[in-house]
Amino acid sequence: MNKIVILTGAGISAESGLETFRASDGLWAQHRVEDVATPEGFARNPKLVVDFYNARRAQAAEVAPNAAHRALAQLEAELDGEVVVITQNVDDLHEQGGSRQVMHMHGALKGALCAACDHRWPAPMVMAPGDPCPACGAPAARPDIVWFGEMPYEMDALFDHLAEADIFVAIGTSGNVYPAAGFVAEARRAGAHTIEFNLERSAVGNQFAEHRIGPASQTVPEWVAEVLEARR
Repeated sequence: MNKIVILTGAGISAESGLETFRASDGLWAQHRVEDVATPEGFARNPKLVVDFYNARRAQAAEVAPNAAHRALAQLEAELDGEVVVITQNVDDLHEQGGSRQVMHMHGALKGALCAACDHRWPAPMVMAPGDPCPACGAPAARPDIVWFGEMPYEMDALFDHLAEADIFVAIGTSGNVYPAAGFVAEARRAGAHTIEFNLERSAVGNQFAEHRIGPASQTVPEWVAEVLEARR
């Protein structure tokens, strides 16, 4: 076992107090996904979209990593091998928890992107429609978030990691959103052992060889302890 690739979804952040877009209350419940998480929604009403992500940025600033985040950081620090975290989440709880090798396939709340020249920079806590790009000056700033209908970041590198994985783990993912939902199939084809951590089996749960059912803040630290003990 030289490489563990870990996919994380909204479930791991939910245990820190961040809601999922399927939650029945909170920020997401106040808006249609099509209005706040698509390029078309941004084109129709940029203020609504920017305000929505300002609120999400403020919410994310109030929460802290949980035991699952910290356990993954411990795994990376202590395992004699490579640990790569691929996250669908746009918060930075993995980094706050101590993980160093984190790939944000759906972008980051703390980032801003120029729609004109693709320049990226740290987002202020409060963005406004028409904010100028610091590189080209165009009034084209937007949240550096991959919206529905857009291509996730670093896909070639992500698939390279999946092809090299000895173990593939999915934590708190629904299995409904592609391409991430297809990662387990890619890892299986490469010969990886596959494990799903979730409150219940996901939409692609039947493709995993092993399941750990329960809160990630309990099941993930238990698994990390098992892995590290087995390597001693």
